Amino acid sequence: MPAGKITLMIADDHPLVREGIRKILELEPGIQVVAEAGNGQEAIAMARLHRPDVILIDINMPGLNGIEATRVIRRELPQTGILALTIHDDEEYIIELLKSGVSGYVLKDIGADELVKAIFQVARGYQVIHPGIAPKIVEYIQKRDLPTNLPVDMLPLTPREREILAQVSRGKSNREIARELYISEKTVKNHLTNIFHKIGVSDRTQAALYALKRGLSDGNLI
Repeated sequence: MPAGKITLMIADDHPLVREGIRKILELEPGIQVVAEAGNGQEAIAMARLHRPDVILIDINMPGLNGIEATRVIRRELPQTGILALTIHDDEEYIIELLKSGVSGYVLKDIGADELVKAIFQVARGYQVIHPGIAPKIVEYIQKRDLPTNLPVDMLPLTPREREILAQVSRGKSNREIARELYISEKTVKNHLTNIFHKIGVSDRTQAALYALKRGLSDGNLI
């Protein structure tokens, strides 16, 4: 969780939407809107300039879309949480956004209090998925025989790494994992760096999807 106010950027191609979100968030003393963007290129430029703690981003924007912008921002600013705020609940959009590295995915029918809560959760390192979207992710995975990179018995993770990956798949933050496993947050971070490298992902959301595909439960792959 960042010290002081959470700095936030809004990326949406509709000025009225940005204005409405800004007015909602200006009522929240723990959040400061530091920038706005109307397309993907602007989102990248403003993110580089302001380095916000959290970015609210829409999918459909002119030029570079939200998915493409997210990939660039995640690569350059890995500490910035990205929360997709969109009207789309199509599973293909959901999966593509999750693969791009968003920290959360919520629909635009979300209430103001829920939006504020989601922003705080993303700032704390949680993954946030709109309740109406989670079943679509499970259904997508169940409908497809998604390939694994390695057979289960050759999975290149140590028992401790599997344990930490299981915690990540449950949406736990580094602090919560450290407390649960009686280790330091720095140790958790080091383990996660190794895990990401071994399984070929770049962020927590992709790692959680990796674990879900392989039926990770209680630190064991079944």
